[in-house]
Amino acid sequence: MVDLTGKVALVTGGTRGIGRAIAQRLAQQGCNIAVNYMRNRKAAAEAVELIEAEGVKAKAYRANVGNEDDLHAMFEQFQEDFGGIDILISNAASGVLKPAMELTRRHWSWTLDINAATLLHLVQHSVPLMKGGGKVVAISSLGSVRAIPNYSAVGASKAALESLVRHLSVELAPQGINVNTLSAGVVDTEALKHFPNRDDLIGNSKEKTPAGRLVTPDDVADVTLFLVSEYAKMIHGTVITVDGGYHVVA
Repeated sequence: MVDLTGKVALVTGGTRGIGRAIAQRLAQQGCNIAVNYMRNRKAAAEAVELIEAEGVKAKAYRANVGNEDDLHAMFEQFQEDFGGIDILISNAASGVLKPAMELTRRHWSWTLDINAATLLHLVQHSVPLMKGGGKVVAISSLGSVRAIPNYSAVGASKAALESLVRHLSVELAPQGINVNTLSAGVVDTEALKHFPNRDDLIGNSKEKTPAGRLVTPDDVADVTLFLVSEYAKMIHGTVITVDGGYHVVA
């Protein structure tokens, strides 16, 4: 059993897909949850309702976590509502999905900023609120180490994210803060609909995954729960891959 009773987690992009699955899993273990979203108020309200049904406190914050003013305002309200933070899940992501030869400098800069720099700013805001140590989990993807069509900028941003996690883990371990990466395989969520090669990604993954199926949001949530538990207290700066063995054979 993992007991998170009384702890507080912030999950960015926490109202749909992988983020919502993680938020619900932590709530089921007694953790109070703050979810961040950017546009969909209905999805945010539904997520809060599902989380509160687990008997914990839940709040939703609308903010573009890539915008410093939004981020500052969100943390001010968060601190007023919850006081401190024990767990940060950096899940919100975006980026330009184009072949490398079609990327502009603006595409590149924006994608690197939203997916990598945002983690740095989230941690900078969170650490002062982690009075007794804490856990940080950044959600990445196999595109950080493998070439995927149309994924040049996002893959590079995920590689930068994973490098940043290693550096943050070294700096923050002495404060009792674990910083790790969870790299997920192909997960058929709403976000995948934005990929022009969605059907090929799904078909290829199903064919080559030794486990015989795609990864689900619940699979990712289960491993996240482990990483934020006391069972993972000596895991720092590591990338945990959840892909049913795809990366071993692909």
